[in-house]
Amino acid sequence: MTDTIHPAAHRPVRIGVQLAPQHTSMAHYRDAVLRAEDLGVDAVFNWDHFFPLTEPFEAPHFEAWTVLAAIAERTERVEFGPLVNCSSYRNADLQADMARTVDHISAHGTGRGRLIFGTGSGWAEQDYDEYGYAFGTVGSRLDDLAHDLDRVRARWDALNPPPTRAIPILIGGQGERKTLRLVARHADIWHTFTRLEGMPHKIGVLHEWCAAEGRDPATIELSTGFTIRGFGPLLEQGAAPRLHALGFRLLIPALDGPDFDLSSVEPLLRWRDEVNAENGHA
Repeated sequence: MTDTIHPAAHRPVRIGVQLAPQHTSMAHYRDAVLRAEDLGVDAVFNWDHFFPLTEPFEAPHFEAWTVLAAIAERTERVEFGPLVNCSSYRNADLQADMARTVDHISAHGTGRGRLIFGTGSGWAEQDYDEYGYAFGTVGSRLDDLAHDLDRVRARWDALNPPPTRAIPILIGGQGERKTLRLVARHADIWHTFTRLEGMPHKIGVLHEWCAAEGRDPATIELSTGFTIRGFGPLLEQGAAPRLHALGFRLLIPALDGPDFDLSSVEPLLRWRDEVNAENGHA
């Protein structure tokens, strides 16, 4: 299979930020969310785990969906969501209702919510063991996610009131046999942590699944994330332009607490504005 470029030229570049809900207080976290919105980021994400993912592992940590409700209430402009919700942790119909409710909270009288429903199959075994969920296998968790996505979408259609908009679905992962098929079937956004050199191949696999599912790949936004330690090389070594050329339009650096230094995001925001202006998206 030859390398494939994703047809995303019509989309503007967007910059998100993932604020890890660990190693911090809620006061610091709330402040970081508001500072990110004021700085001009397009989206704010947390993650759906029950314990810190990096040392110190005994540090404070907060639950994803209650934090998302707070973000919905306190922010005015940014889109936001989990990166990503673990579908194993909650009944699928409940997930849909939670997402719909947070979507309405974020509308603030405008009639249009801002939630992005980021979801995936889960991987952190400690979360499962400590909270009493069956861990299963990679394959069984992906099969469960496929079933859950159908239920989430059906429940959104049945809820009263319905969501304020067609809530965008972001699916995180890069498995070629199951995950990318689910992306082609359900996702508005595909989020991957694939290394840069592997991106063209993964995009090609996604396009094959889009053809099999009767989906126009141009309707799927490509997203990727990275730690802030990898942020400098993203610009200095030309990775951001390369990602843009491949069709990626949502870039999401990840920041940890307790203070969430957002100054390191500013060069990426300037790059976003320059690229969008060059391409008529000012």
